[in-house]
Amino acid sequence: MSGNLVVSNRGPLTFRAGPDGALVPVPAAGGLASSLHRILAGSGTTWASVTMGAADREAVAQGLMHEDGLDLLPVVIDDETYRQAYDVVANTTLWYCHHHLFDLPHRPRFDHHWREAWEGYRAYNRAMADVVAARAGEGDAVFVQDYHFSLLGRMLSEARPDLRTVHFLHTPFAAPDMLGVLPDDVRAELLDGMAGYSACGFHCHHWEAGFLACYAAARDTSGAPGAPGAPPTFVAPLGPDAGVLEEEAAAPECVAAATALQEEVGGRRIVARTDRMEPSKNIVRGMLAFEELLLAYPEWRGRVVHVAFAYPSRQGLAEYLAYGADVEHTAERINHTYGSEGWTPIVLSLQDDRARSLAALTLSDVLLVNPVRDGLNLVAKEGPLLNRADGVLVLSHQAGAWEELELGGGGALGVNPFDVAGTADALHTALTMDAPAREARAAALRTAVRGRSAADWWADQLAAAQR
Repeated sequence: MSGNLVVSNRGPLTFRAGPDGALVPVPAAGGLASSLHRILAGSGTTWASVTMGAADREAVAQGLMHEDGLDLLPVVIDDETYRQAYDVVANTTLWYCHHHLFDLPHRPRFDHHWREAWEGYRAYNRAMADVVAARAGEGDAVFVQDYHFSLLGRMLSEARPDLRTVHFLHTPFAAPDMLGVLPDDVRAELLDGMAGYSACGFHCHHWEAGFLACYAAARDTSGAPGAPGAPPTFVAPLGPDAGVLEEEAAAPECVAAATALQEEVGGRRIVARTDRMEPSKNIVRGMLAFEELLLAYPEWRGRVVHVAFAYPSRQGLAEYLAYGADVEHTAERINHTYGSEGWTPIVLSLQDDRARSLAALTLSDVLLVNPVRDGLNLVAKEGPLLNRADGVLVLSHQAGAWEELELGGGGALGVNPFDVAGTADALHTALTMDAPAREARAAALRTAVRGRSAADWWADQLAAAQR
């Protein structure tokens, strides 16, 4: 009987060294890993993931990589290979490419250092391929998560053609012109690697279409009859774990955080956001849109607060540190320009405070989700599910969740993420919307969000493997 293996960069368990040098287990903090963990707990599924540093490697050596109900399969990668694969290629090349974040007059620069990093990315994928090929049983299904493993499909199809391999991409997929920024041989290797999967999944049809368009463009460019065709594709948006989320938001810690936040804003209207501190989330333009709201509609001065929670992410990368500094500077400037005694226009918090973030979602009059591009954006679903103020969702057309939450104009208010003035107008529309309209939109969004769970997303991947 065939079984299932899951592959991801980050697994359900990692380790750190305690004050006394002893290894301390730390549950997965990433959204993907924690969602998968809840789905797979107790199933006996084999989960292959990469060691995240020296503490993880020592935990493997000591035989400590165990999690009840799961068969953990750690793949040991040295620090330099991991840095090349994760920091240089995955997060500052492929992430930027798929999210259309390249500052093309200046970046990227594919020099010999980058070429060495691409070799590291290939070695990272090869290490995972070797481990999975050795462990998988005849005809097993292998479920590979995200852009870290773009080359793994071809490697597994060559080593183990009996396996059914499903890749799910949690980011957008680059448009052909943006993918064409990559060196020609790298782009060809990436597309060939993805073509090796039995099926590839996406959160929305827009990203699926971009993926297929890249294969069509590659065939048109090369003219080679042997150019790989696209693998079968499917669309399966991830949904929140509604029960778990609502239970978490009702916990005493979150209730206390909501009370404290209400006191902090002084009973004013709330335009909220909660994101990772990450360039694609478009936090700066969101703040500029709030400033534009205060300029274009001065009646809101002193009556509304922009609550912006941005928790740290990838702090080892210079681009992320620079973006974080830009966010802080923008908030400080706007507060200095418009603030008055008793009113701070932007309440910015840079701590990873889950209770406070959930409190903001619960209380917000408007939830602003305006990414430049986003594979899905689960906050756009969590907010309407938790909100108790008939809050209005202002959502970027470039979020994968837009496809589900636009609801024929009766759900989220859509914005172009680059249009600061247009976003300010949408904030004003949301803040001035009458109570029946707010209630109707909020109810429609809750119904839409409840119609799709994390279990449904996983079931769609299982079905793709069967096809």
